[in-house]
Order: sequence, then structure tokens, then C-alpha cells
Amino acid sequence: MRNLFKIAIRNLLRYKRRTLMTASLITIGVVFVLGYIAIAGSFKNMMVAQITDSSLGHLQVHRKGYMAAVESLPLNMNLKPRPYKILEDTLKSQPEVEAYSPRIRFGGMFSNFVETTSIRLNGVYPEQEFKTTPLLPSRIIKGERHLNRGEILVPELLSMGMGVKPGDAVVIVTTNKDGSVNGKQFKVSGILESAQGPGGRDGYITFEDAMEVLRMEEVEVSEVAIRIKDFSKETAFTKKLEGLLGKELNQKGKPIFDVHPWEKLSPFYNIAQMIDVMSIFVKVMLVAIVLISIMNVMIMAVYERVREIGTIAAIGTYPGKILSMFVIEGFSLGVLGVIIGNIIGLSIIFVLNFSGITFDFGRQTGLILRATIAPLDVVIISGIVILISVLASLQPAWKASRMEPIKALRHV
Repeated sequence: MRNLFKIAIRNLLRYKRRTLMTASLITIGVVFVLGYIAIAGSFKNMMVAQITDSSLGHLQVHRKGYMAAVESLPLNMNLKPRPYKILEDTLKSQPEVEAYSPRIRFGGMFSNFVETTSIRLNGVYPEQEFKTTPLLPSRIIKGERHLNRGEILVPELLSMGMGVKPGDAVVIVTTNKDGSVNGKQFKVSGILESAQGPGGRDGYITFEDAMEVLRMEEVEVSEVAIRIKDFSKETAFTKKLEGLLGKELNQKGKPIFDVHPWEKLSPFYNIAQMIDVMSIFVKVMLVAIVLISIMNVMIMAVYERVREIGTIAAIGTYPGKILSMFVIEGFSLGVLGVIIGNIIGLSIIFVLNFSGITFDFGRQTGLILRATIAPLDVVIISGIVILISVLASLQPAWKASRMEPIKALRHV
């Protein structure tokens, strides 16, 4: 085998220009794929972080059936004190959980004493909410980055339309689940930039104020947003939590809770999926580049060395060794392209990160590009290239190993 490698490398060096061209094509393909995956992965992670860390949380728990009617924000589908206590105890016992925030969501009317419009409100415990969605304070573009009793964070669109600013007094009027109407005056503490685009109409008040305006006598929760310590384990933790909460049944023997990861709560998940699809497409392009490059080189190598193949076959070289020799040439080309491509690709990623390139995403400005690629991705890409290099060599190598020595020696 060692001698076969020597012969293969010697043959590659005999045609230096062709070898260099083929290795360059493979290198360019590897560099392109590594760069794309690193940058696209960075953009995807940033996009997901902006969504989950500013409003949604990594996953949410609702009462069974709540999400089917979420557009109407039904107060009669809230979690009652007992189920919420079960959920809270479960979350406190899970080491994966970093923070959680109970919310009560409801619709109401917003008035500045001159005009009135509709608004969606989130009643939260500010300290828990800011831990669960740590980017929420950064969305407050005017006013103070806190929320106290009697204060409200007003969405930017509503603020512009109604002409309200921090410090103004406003009134929230809402209908509780029994049908009675109640109102409460609030002070605007800040203007909140939307996390879902310019159409966002979600404001924030404290949980205590929400209970007061809804005339609640006991704590009821519309949803519980959860933040876990390691976001990469979100899917595994979602399944774990579903298993734990699935054991809790109501009086009719049906599950009480629904667990929803962020993917089921945001339309931006479709964009994230598109990025993954594009990554697969780019990998397919790399496979095509390697396949065509290696196959072209090996076919030419067989065609130009017909008499040489006939000679080594005539002196008793087994067909298997002839096949191995050409396959090793393809393998060597793949390894060479992978090594150079990985060095250049990882160097480019390092330079991009060192340069501190900034870009804008939606209404978020000055975001720093953090191009990263997992070692596993590098290994997978390298393995694909080498595997395709070997496979592309098989047909020409098979043809070479099956040549009749006499016919090959007569070849001109």
C-alpha cells in the first residue's frame, strides 16, 4: 500500500499543472462552503437570538388549547393557580432552566384622553421577564429601561400614532372574563421598539397592575416563557419537559399543558429553515465541483497512460492494484484540496471576526459579525470531499484495471 501511494503521488507530480488546477478547484469549493456556513450560521444564530431574547423566550408553556385561540387572547384559557404551581415547581427542579417568566396576556383599549385605539398587553414580573428575555430592555428606545407599578411600556407604532411620549398619562380600559369593564390610569415609562416588525402592538405592564385592571382575585397565567442555559439543547429539553408535564391530567383525563418551542411561535422560523436549505444546496454544489474535477482528471489520466497501464498489466500487476493506484490518486487530490481549503477557509473566518464587521438586521443596527463554524461541520465537509474524490475515481480506475494488456500496448 505504501508503494501504491508513492506511485500515485509521483504520477500526480508528473502532471503538475493539471494537479494544481484540480486541487485549486477543490480548494475554492471548500473555502466557499466553509465561509458560507460560518457567515450564514452567524446570521441565523443572531436572528434567532434577537427573536428569542427580546420577546419569545426559548420555549413557552400554555394551557392545552390556548394557542388555538391565541389571536383573541382568551382569559378563560389561562392556567389556574394549581396547574401553575405544578409547572413552577417542575421548572425550578430542572437544571437546564436559567430563568422563566409568567405572563398574562390580554387585549384592551388605549386612550390618551383625546383618541382611543386597541392594544395587546403583557402583564409580567419585570425582574423575571428581563432575565428570561435579556434583550427586552434594549428595545426601550425612549424613556427608562425599567418597569414599575403604575407604568406602561408603549409600542413605538402606537406611540407615534397617538402622539404619546415618556411621562405622559394614559388610560387602559379592558373587559375581564366575566364581561365587566374596568379602567386604570398609567404613566408611560418608555417607548418599546417592536421585535416583530413595525406592526407590533404589544405593550407591557406589571403583573400586579394586570391583575388589578382585570379584577383578578388570584394569579392566573396565560403563558410561561422559559430561557434555558444551553440553547443548543432546546429540542432535547422541550421533549423532556413534554414528558414531565404530559403526566399531569385534568379531571377529564386529558393533558393540562402544551409546550411550544420558539420555532412554533415565530414566522421567522421559516427564514431560518431557508438558511439551512441554502446550506445544503451549497454543499451539493461543492460535491458537483469535486465530482466533475476529479472525474475529468482521472479520465484524462487513464486515456494518456493506456500504454503504461498495458505495460504494468503485462508484467503481472493484478487489476486490483491498478484500480487502487488510480483511486489513491483521486484520494490524494481530495486530501490536498481539503487541507489547503480548510487552512484558507478558517483563516478567512478568523480575519472576518478580527475585522469586527458590522451590519444591520431589520431595525437592529451595528450588529457585529461573528462568523463561527463547528469543528464537526469542518470534519463533515472534509469527509464529503474526500469520499466524493474516491467515488469519482472509481469509474476511470475500473476502466484502467479492466484493460487488455495486448490492446493497451498497441494503443497510440
